[in-house]
Amino acid sequence: MTRRGTAHLPLHGGKAPRWLFERMVQLAGAISIAIVRDYGPDEMLRRLSDPFWFQAFGCVLGFDWHSSGVTTTVCGALKEATKEYGSEMGFVVCGGKGKTSRRTPEEIDRVCQTSGDNGASLIHASRTAAKVDSAALQDGYQVYQHSFFFIPGAGEQWCVVQQGMNDAEGYARRYHWLSGVRPSLVSDPHAAVADDHRGVFLNLVAEEASQHQACLTDLSREHPDRLLEEASPLFAEPMPLFELAMPRRHTLSTGHIDPRALRKVLVSTYEKQATDFETLLGTPGLGPKALRSLSLIAEVIHNQPASRRDPAAYSFAHGGKDGHPYHVNRLLYDENIDRLRTALNQAQVGHSDKLHSYKRLAKFVDGLG
Repeated sequence: MTRRGTAHLPLHGGKAPRWLFERMVQLAGAISIAIVRDYGPDEMLRRLSDPFWFQAFGCVLGFDWHSSGVTTTVCGALKEATKEYGSEMGFVVCGGKGKTSRRTPEEIDRVCQTSGDNGASLIHASRTAAKVDSAALQDGYQVYQHSFFFIPGAGEQWCVVQQGMNDAEGYARRYHWLSGVRPSLVSDPHAAVADDHRGVFLNLVAEEASQHQACLTDLSREHPDRLLEEASPLFAEPMPLFELAMPRRHTLSTGHIDPRALRKVLVSTYEKQATDFETLLGTPGLGPKALRSLSLIAEVIHNQPASRRDPAAYSFAHGGKDGHPYHVNRLLYDENIDRLRTALNQAQVGHSDKLHSYKRLAKFVDGLG
């Protein structure tokens, strides 16, 4: 059963000190190997897609329990561990933070040349996940971290952990993806979205947005001149019908549309002749602004509103002994703690590191009451 709740994940600057990160690499590798050996690499990917387990894993490795940096640091430690332990890990990690994330396709392709996997399909999954959370889901968070996990030689078994930031609010949002969990990459595709700052945004990948997606795809195949002619009332002032049709809370407005830029977008999508929304989303140059424009036109022409539902529905930070930021239900974490305890029992790490990790687990248990 999926448990739901809320928690804060404030943006924190800086990074883990070298002495700590080196230990995190060793312990992350040992725990991962133990889990892969006993449960298989697919189970490791499933756990990474679970925001509760992911955060607990970061805490056991010694990182700040409530820092946004736990995402980038844990993913970075796992990537380094796969380099050190190789095939023992059972999975590989591509991508990372900032500029490193843009090398994800190249890294996936390099692994697939050896493993024989369908690199094009895995690269498509990686790019689509990144495009969805940066353009199709416009929730105020700019994605800056993208890590793609997959199992070499196992077909299309993958997991994505990526994170966006909202500088103005000072918060981060983490997005979890897992292959096979959802039937489509563009219909409620996330295994989890973790954040406490909820809102009403433009969500083009909500399940209830399927008709809106179809309208967008249909529009993209129309000749630009005809579309611009039909949309011309949107650029005129005043626009009483538009104001009457759209509620005050609407996230879109004609201010989002530049007719000259829109024409370039329409020419590009017209040439693409996409047959579905997923293909349309992959159109080069089709970013957040272009999608907002198309979405607004689709609403006006087809009277098919987009979804404003925020997908964030998962808590992912541990409570402390003093109850801050909140007390966590003990039952919620029993399974995760047992899993980690079992893994640590079998992890091939030094006695002092294992003892230190047990102490951390004991602190978690004490703080869950």
